[in-house]
Amino acid sequence: MRVRTQGSALFSVVCLALCIGNAPARAEARLNAHFKISMVGVSIGQLSWTVDIGAGNYTTAANGKASGALSVLVNGEGRVATRGIIDSDRLRPTFFSANLTEDGEVAGLQMTFENGGVKTLRMDTPPKKDGRIPVGEADRRNVADPLSAMLIVAPPGENNAPVPSHCERVLSIFDGQRRYDLVLSFKRLDVLKVDAGYAGPVLVCAVVLKPIAGYRADSALVKYVGGKSDMEIWFAPITGTLIIAPARLVMPTMIGTLEIAADRFEVTALKSPGIAPGTALPPPVAPIPAEPAK
Repeated sequence: MRVRTQGSALFSVVCLALCIGNAPARAEARLNAHFKISMVGVSIGQLSWTVDIGAGNYTTAANGKASGALSVLVNGEGRVATRGIIDSDRLRPTFFSANLTEDGEVAGLQMTFENGGVKTLRMDTPPKKDGRIPVGEADRRNVADPLSAMLIVAPPGENNAPVPSHCERVLSIFDGQRRYDLVLSFKRLDVLKVDAGYAGPVLVCAVVLKPIAGYRADSALVKYVGGKSDMEIWFAPITGTLIIAPARLVMPTMIGTLEIAADRFEVTALKSPGIAPGTALPPPVAPIPAEPAK
């Protein structure tokens, strides 16, 4: 999904790792989610998101579209996808691609990652400058793509309850054009019921957006969203894994509240003795383009 300059840091989707080593055995799983995007209660778009979790790797893809009279912060359509490996405490991407369309213009990019940083970056069009803060080499180190960053390793606590400390972290994100941090902190425990799929406890984290590079210093994002602490993300578990994923995002803006809320959050075990032969599965994730030749 494409977001205007004001909001791209938040939604290069909205925009996910299994613990290995001594962790107990568990089924591989697929999350099939759908989100409604609304501004001040008026529908302006939708987003579909699929996550496949394997024994030591993952793939995830999202596609969406937003438009309408109130789509001041979110506008356009597109698809983003990534794949990577499962580490002990996070997902580490190896390849990320994006194909975005806004105002009739199509832009694509591909990134490869190595040792926690961007190794290669290929873009269809040159990055915009127009007074933006330059992205330096240091800004491409110790980062993740927007999809991988939002999937958090969070083993449940007693009675499978969410653990507040899992909110205490900084998500360092680079989407190929913009570098920003999402600083999370614990806000509360809550309960969420999705129309299709999940119903149960969620971990609600307060979120502070900290733009770092790739932005204009006078952008509306920096003025009205950056640094403020009234945004929140609701994380729900991907059942059968140790990962939590966003199921709801609420962001106050200068014209009202923007909300991205799941109306489907379904998890299917891909390999489990308890599933009868022939059980229908959600549609598979679309193939991710091959990595650029080195």
